[in-house]
Amino acid sequence: MPTLLLGAVVTLQLTVMSGILGMIGGSLIGIARLSPSAPLRWITRAYIDFFRGTPMLVQIFMIYFGLPPLLRGFGIPLRLNPLTAGVLALSINSAAYIAETVRAGIQSIELGQSEAAQSLGLGSVQTMRYVIFPQALRRMLPPLGNEFISLLKDTSLVAVIGFEELFRRAQLIVANNYRPFEIYAGVALSYLVLTILSSQVFSLLEKWMNPIQRAKRANAQLVRQ
Repeated sequence: MPTLLLGAVVTLQLTVMSGILGMIGGSLIGIARLSPSAPLRWITRAYIDFFRGTPMLVQIFMIYFGLPPLLRGFGIPLRLNPLTAGVLALSINSAAYIAETVRAGIQSIELGQSEAAQSLGLGSVQTMRYVIFPQALRRMLPPLGNEFISLLKDTSLVAVIGFEELFRRAQLIVANNYRPFEIYAGVALSYLVLTILSSQVFSLLEKWMNPIQRAKRANAQLVRQ
């Protein structure tokens, strides 16, 4: 069990790293999807369609086994270890899903918000940064939480390239003690605990960022005083 516990920690670390990179990339791609530049919209749409429309396992193999030889053909020496390849594959796949969440979140904000901000002298970048995106982020939290949980479960796929996260460590244990049911049941339970905890964290974030809930907390503090 200590081995599985360590594997669960590694899985969570892998998920967080990939999720952060995916959030950064997905936010930029999602904003680019709304660009007035048609070529930029086409490129980002092609990116999203490709990574959402192909199996992640294929993407992992393309990056780990295919990318280094491809770049060496152009004179670029590249060696990818399983961790780097896993984070790269998970983050670029997650970015494709997050991009659509970001796009939908931004489009859900009333046009009058942008017009009001620009009438006050804010530029397009400032309007997006200080007015539109913070409001959109509150609406994006539920689907972002779902994406994080999906990403958490998808980390098991990097076992195929030898990265020793939770599932891979379980495979190695089974190879030694030949008790697959108990071990894999423990793995399933570990994933269940991680997903429940992740769901609770995002639920707390939703409540914390909800302006109505924040107003209630502020009023409650005033009453106590």
